[in-house]
Amino acid sequence: MLPFDLPPTAGCSVSPKWDGRNFVFGNQSTQVLEYSENLAAWSDELSVLHEETIGDRHPIDIASRKDALRQVKKFMPVKKAVIMEIGCSSGYFIRDLAGSFPEAVIVGADVVKEPLYRLAKNFPGIPLIRFDLLRCPLPDQGVDVLVMLNVLEHIEDDLGALQKTFNLLKDGGALIIEVPASPGLYGAYDVQLHHFRRYSAKDLHGKLTAAGFTVCRKSHLGFILFPAFAIVKLFNKCFISKNNKSVVRQQASSTSGNALVKWALEFESKYLSDFQLPFGIRVLSVAVKTR
Repeated sequence: MLPFDLPPTAGCSVSPKWDGRNFVFGNQSTQVLEYSENLAAWSDELSVLHEETIGDRHPIDIASRKDALRQVKKFMPVKKAVIMEIGCSSGYFIRDLAGSFPEAVIVGADVVKEPLYRLAKNFPGIPLIRFDLLRCPLPDQGVDVLVMLNVLEHIEDDLGALQKTFNLLKDGGALIIEVPASPGLYGAYDVQLHHFRRYSAKDLHGKLTAAGFTVCRKSHLGFILFPAFAIVKLFNKCFISKNNKSVVRQQASSTSGNALVKWALEFESKYLSDFQLPFGIRVLSVAVKTR
């Protein structure tokens, strides 16, 4: 059973209940509970592209998930905490959460449809909910730890989304968040992945504070690699058309198997993760609901 009540879906007067494998309402059941969608900045097709070109093997995504797991462990209040990942589509971090915190209640959420149903087949014991965060149907103060990895940049009203996450969290709950860094490097890659923006650490800190959070961690991922990353991004920005639809595949294939990229991120993860790194490829933050 989920530790919070779920509202009825559209056209249904019965509140759904999670029985451990399905959401049940009346005589009906479903593996994925669907409330709303918003495909303005993500789609089933982009999920497929991500899985085909990057999957779960890219060094920066591996480092990202390791870092997020450390933060979840640090900020979860009890073993049976409610941990929700918003933007779980392909399920790589859901898999890590389920393996690392077997006593916790793990919940996955996304706006896409097909990836959630595929995920439900692989993890039948994980409740998966489809909704637009800006129209969040879930009750306030039901979640202990909320994780959003590379999601906020896909939401046009990012401050509104952060306010929704603030409402979802219990008092003392933590939001673990990661976004692409350096607004000046916004280019074709971001356009093709439907990013509305990239962030500076100051930008993210300001929006988290405006949403009501107390920011207790501010750092970066990809610190060692950032100079080379910035050069490539600036080159692409100057010479690659924003309509170039192959840029995502090209960038992913050139870095996913690179031994130097792998070494740099493993070194950073092992030796630098406790430091406040001043720049990097992605901005990392943990924000706590203190009222």
